[in-house]
Amino acid sequence: MQPMLTFFQSIAHKFSGELYYDGSALHQTQLLAYSTDASVYQEKPLAVALPKNNADVKLLINLALQHNLTLIPRAAGTSLAGQVVGNGIVVDISKYFNQVVEINKEEKWVRVQPGVIRDDLNHYLKPHGLMFGPETSTANRAMIGGMVGNNSCGLHSIVWGSVRDHLIEAKVILSDGSEVVFNAKNDIQTISDNPLESKIYQSVIELLSQEGNKKLIRDNYPKASVTRRNNGYALDSLLHMQPFKTDGQPFNLCRLLAGSEGTLAFITEVKIGLLDLPPAETALICIHCSSIQEALTANMLALKHKPMASELVDKFIMDFTINHPEYHKNRFFIEGDPEAILMVEFMEPTKEAINARCEQLIALLKAEGAGYAYPILYNKDTNYGWEVRKAGLGLLRNISGDKQPVNLIEDCAVAPEDLPAYIADLQELLARHNTSASYYAHAGAGELHVEPVLDLKSPEGVTLFRKIIEETVELVKKYNGSLSGEHGDGRLRGEFIPSLLGGETYELLKQIKQIFDPNQVFNAGKITGAPKLEANLRFKIGDQPTPKKTTFDFSGKGGILKLAEKCSGSGDCRKSEITGGVMCPSYMATRREKDTTRARANVLRQFLSNEQDTQPFNHHEIKEVMDLCLSCKGCKAECPSSVDVAKMKAEFLQHYYDHNGVPFRAKLIGNFTRQMQLASWAPRVFNFIYGTRFLSRMANNLVGFHPDRTIPHLSPVTLRSWHKKRSKSTQQPRKVHLFCDEFTNYNDTEIGKKAILLLEALGYEVIIPDHTESGRTWLSKGLVKKAAVIANKNISQLAGVITADAPLIGIEPSAILTFRDEYIDLAETVNFESALKLSKNAYTIEEFLSREASRGMISAGSFTSDEKEVVIHGHCFQKALSTQKSIVDTLSIPANYKTVLIPSGCCGMAGSFGYEKEHYEVSQQIGELVLFPTIRKLSTDTIIAASGTSCRHQIKDGVQKHALHPVEVLWDALLEKSWTAQPDTIN
Repeated sequence: MQPMLTFFQSIAHKFSGELYYDGSALHQTQLLAYSTDASVYQEKPLAVALPKNNADVKLLINLALQHNLTLIPRAAGTSLAGQVVGNGIVVDISKYFNQVVEINKEEKWVRVQPGVIRDDLNHYLKPHGLMFGPETSTANRAMIGGMVGNNSCGLHSIVWGSVRDHLIEAKVILSDGSEVVFNAKNDIQTISDNPLESKIYQSVIELLSQEGNKKLIRDNYPKASVTRRNNGYALDSLLHMQPFKTDGQPFNLCRLLAGSEGTLAFITEVKIGLLDLPPAETALICIHCSSIQEALTANMLALKHKPMASELVDKFIMDFTINHPEYHKNRFFIEGDPEAILMVEFMEPTKEAINARCEQLIALLKAEGAGYAYPILYNKDTNYGWEVRKAGLGLLRNISGDKQPVNLIEDCAVAPEDLPAYIADLQELLARHNTSASYYAHAGAGELHVEPVLDLKSPEGVTLFRKIIEETVELVKKYNGSLSGEHGDGRLRGEFIPSLLGGETYELLKQIKQIFDPNQVFNAGKITGAPKLEANLRFKIGDQPTPKKTTFDFSGKGGILKLAEKCSGSGDCRKSEITGGVMCPSYMATRREKDTTRARANVLRQFLSNEQDTQPFNHHEIKEVMDLCLSCKGCKAECPSSVDVAKMKAEFLQHYYDHNGVPFRAKLIGNFTRQMQLASWAPRVFNFIYGTRFLSRMANNLVGFHPDRTIPHLSPVTLRSWHKKRSKSTQQPRKVHLFCDEFTNYNDTEIGKKAILLLEALGYEVIIPDHTESGRTWLSKGLVKKAAVIANKNISQLAGVITADAPLIGIEPSAILTFRDEYIDLAETVNFESALKLSKNAYTIEEFLSREASRGMISAGSFTSDEKEVVIHGHCFQKALSTQKSIVDTLSIPANYKTVLIPSGCCGMAGSFGYEKEHYEVSQQIGELVLFPTIRKLSTDTIIAASGTSCRHQIKDGVQKHALHPVEVLWDALLEKSWTAQPDTIN
């Protein structure tokens, strides 16, 4: 490796993009992050490159040719067959090759670079009335280049087809470094003066002109009615073109490029055909069935009615949505306890037409005894059903234990009419091996994703891994189907192509690879020359690492290592701000793989699973990958597998500090409450320092904060002392306990006063019980042991006080929601039941107010009837652990208040993160994604509401606007306010 290191160093100055290859923590973290995808494989690459332009790609090709290396093109890395895992140079095009180049509305095509995300492209195309049809369940992060590589299909493929059907032209760089364009050729005799390009056309035409080869392809490739066919290279598709078919389309090597998994050429731009937007009305019939076979019967009936999609999801997957923080709310349409649901979608221009189609199918289903319930979701509500279906891969990782659903035979496709018999045979095959499996996805296209539950950590499990695919190959051959429908061969199924297609046909594939890439420059070992199935599995066979002692209780997840292992690699954390959501804000800003939730979980897993490492937490590489985690909690909710990286980061930091000491700034931030307590003796001095720009910048630099950050001022009086000194109002029949968090007590005291006065005006007695700080600042810096002491003290103090009738409510989301999240996992055994009880009776103030309004305890009559527009930015914890709906409902109590949610993720401040000098730039980048531009466009009359103290401060620093806490908005709208009760007059 040392000579290679020297060579990388010698070319680094010529490389415009990013190149990672050496032994530094940053570089090693990048290599570890790219060692996995969404498959069962793991192999550390030699280097990782993020090219900025074609010259960078050519430089890498030259490097590969000189040193006998292979380049592994990579987009989102959601491949399930190990296509982007290998011991070469991973070339990630997602960050810089992501431009929409040209659109032609009249001819309905678009030119894009390969790093453009499919759903983001459709967002761009929508105003033009157009869309790119093929989609995958990963469409909000899957990129066009990866979709070409895998010939992606998606749930609407029975109508919209696969990528191969829409790929018109491709600009590529060949294995000799030359740039060419593949498109329709009417004259293939005089192609080009490029030697390799000419050789490719001549050799491919010659190969396919031989009658023996034609017969091999026609006899051994899947039968024509199998629309999902992605085994090997698409030679059968070329035979349907000129000159092999006189009435066929002009010869186009794009047909071969689609599904080639980056093994033939490096794509730099594609021209793809577009479709008109679908009709306005959509309906999704959710056919509840008592068995898989009944659902497949329903599928055959549904296909007679020509739906847009017919997708199956089984009980195995549906059960994992129960109590899931994000997907539980999507189950509202599920009736009873079905073994499977077939989701059949129709689209029509009118509601009458779509209802007619639904009624016709339901009548047929009832007549044939297929299904027992047929709820229908319309338009936007169809997303709830589809989200359950699309989350299947990630949800399955919630199964406990070492036996996990594995990608192996999940991509087998047969003709739709053969699907019931094939699945029956497959169920019998798995039963013989005493193996259960999940069944879901593309019933209408003849492909169910069947994932057998296996223990790949055990020798027996790995043996069964091979046995099942060997037997399934024979089953697929019986039905003349395809071993790979849309997920590709990669290194998972590549070994079995000769068994499926026959040795002679496989030789044709090898010849194609040799024609295009004689030196194995591109993605060697995929499709042809694949390693053995068992090579480089993610988990070591027979390895059972010793459980790690932790401060948080991870036992519910099987330990911290098991929680990290739950990451399927599906890449839900790689969506952009256009798709929206919270997870993962730093990735949305940097577009670097190492800043994804996936990378953090996988790097941590790789170190914790090393049984020879006596200090598995003590690695700077883990610290590097965790550095830009904002602890927003988005992953706890939005990751289908609920991989809570924020909690794992806090735990890691505690262990890291135990070995290396606690940095001064971390101590300072953690001890925020004590600092504010001391400063509150002289608040004017504190405010003078931080209100004077020169002094503020000096003070910030002293502690490692960015000099341009403004620090929240101290209130002249704390909320506790104000509440204690003021004359008590008359007792009310309804009581609430206010959690006087450290931020509201010292800095946002005026908000606390208004909250108390508002509640009293609405008929509630407000009690501030004895308790200590929340512990949020300690948790944010990974000082978990200290946070555990605080948590258990609060549980002990509040357990006997808080009840369902007199709940605990909080103003600052990050503080009150610790009761719902971290406190449960920090509670000592004696406090555990009390912690659970508290978690059920602790509410954000918005949750409480909206609940009381829904019960009729608070009415619009108490508030102004003036018209106001209120735009809302929700705190990350509210999005992940609560709901933004409660904020909307609260601010909609005044009759004429119009509320609008800003579709923002994290604001970028995240407690102290945005203050810290090294994180300031990323913090601002996150704010600029959605939040800042949206607020800049608002009129001066629009009210900006934000529950989080950090969020309000980020808005103040970022766009110089003043955001209000929702209770301030309601206080201002309150009709009956006594002058003597004004919060700023009582000190």
